[in-house]
Amino acid sequence: MALVVQKYGGTSVGDLEKIKNVASRVLRTKNQGNQVVVVVSAMAGETDKLIRLAKQITPAPNEREMDVLVATGEQVSIALLAMTLRAMGADAKSYLAFQIKLATDSAFGKARITGIESDKILTDLKEGRIVVVAGFQGVDESDNITTLGRGGSDTTAVAIAAALKADLCEIYTDVEGVYTTDPNICPQARKLSKISYDEMLEMASLGAKVLQIRSVEFAKKYNVPIHVRSSFNDNPGTIVCKEEKEMEQVVVSGVTYNKNEAKIEIMHVPDVPGVAAKLFQPLADANIVVDMIVQTSSTTKGFADMAFTVPKTDFAKTLQIVKDNLKTIGGEKVLSDQKISKVSIIGVGMRSHSSVAAKMFSALAKEGVNIHMISTSEIKISCIIDAKYTELAVQALHDAFRLDEPETSEEQ
Repeated sequence: MALVVQKYGGTSVGDLEKIKNVASRVLRTKNQGNQVVVVVSAMAGETDKLIRLAKQITPAPNEREMDVLVATGEQVSIALLAMTLRAMGADAKSYLAFQIKLATDSAFGKARITGIESDKILTDLKEGRIVVVAGFQGVDESDNITTLGRGGSDTTAVAIAAALKADLCEIYTDVEGVYTTDPNICPQARKLSKISYDEMLEMASLGAKVLQIRSVEFAKKYNVPIHVRSSFNDNPGTIVCKEEKEMEQVVVSGVTYNKNEAKIEIMHVPDVPGVAAKLFQPLADANIVVDMIVQTSSTTKGFADMAFTVPKTDFAKTLQIVKDNLKTIGGEKVLSDQKISKVSIIGVGMRSHSSVAAKMFSALAKEGVNIHMISTSEIKISCIIDAKYTELAVQALHDAFRLDEPETSEEQ
């Protein structure tokens, strides 16, 4: 008997017919002799609908009350799925996050999981029940409802799988797995049979929307294998797992892009110790995640220009904080640009192969794509470019590294 955690996204439970389809799949897994925990998102479009309602009242809703509101979407879907399973003859029970004590910090809208009390779930599983848990939500130490941010149901599922020491965590979505890039941009994109945790972490952080980054972090930390699959067919998907030796044979595994980026530049700041701390500490205090950072020499000796990127969702707040602290930082002026995107190449094989960066830059140059900022790690290279060139850049890089070729090919 295996313990399987399954997660179904909003499109998978978008209406009653789809909920019946999910229930049939869950029941099939149960009837194969497995213990099953199901984590469910809100029905497609429901969270956006709730956000629109709140913003009709005020453009800046209170963050605590916003979490109370948007968490209701999952309550509907878990109840409907549990009812459907019961109507099919199964013993099923639904839980909201506070009922199983999925504990988080108090960062409303992007809370982080701090612990899960698994006793209730384990008791139900031993008694033969299917357990249905609301994704995306948690509860802080003051019993406030919190939410985990977009894609948070993935994190809920993997965290529960880790807490229960599950044999497998299946993430069901509207795509068949992890692709070499977005098939909507590049029709030649190829589905990967396996990908390492590290590669998936980079892809998730750099714009791939298949898995939420914190879910991959949990999976890697607790060695939870993830199977990304489609909820609309039985085709095998992509296994996200520990790095295997043959994975290094492939130099680049995928190309990602992220249009949710904005750039802020502070011109003519003193080039002395402590300035960066004065700039970024207030942003950290506001829970703003800063991505790429570049410092260049200014035209005046003893001064520098600093540029960094943040998610567009945090752009207005970030810009205001920087402007409020400009005198403290000692900067001359602030520039900003929201018409940018980030394109990246990812692959564990990059650790042991040279000339990857040169090949990337040459491919972009050949298409006339100018690079504004560059960031690297052991297994990725990212470039900030003008947003209007995003699709062109993705296609060019996919072609340059021949990612449409079968996985057995070692030539890159």
